Amino acid sequence: MMEDPEQAANDAGQTTFHESAYRFSVALNELHQTNPWPETPVLAPAINLLATELWDRCFGLTEITPAFKDAAADLPRYAAGEEVRP
Repeated sequence: MMEDPEQAANDAGQTTFHESAYRFSVALNELHQTNPWPETPVLAPAINLLATELWDRCFGLTEITPAFKDAAADLPRYAAGEEVRP
């Protein structure tokens, strides 16, 4: 059976989307694990920098703000009540 070219392009786009988020999270985790200044956390400034980078890439405030709020609001469902991944 031949794969639909449009579906293949959609699948490739979705894979790229997930891979980008995964690579960013791995890089942040590595920075967190090797942080020479434990009194200066990595995550909050990284998320702040991500927000400003998104703005610099022409995402609007009306896109960025709800995206962060929605992600934070949805996290408890994903985490199933756990503080960190078991």
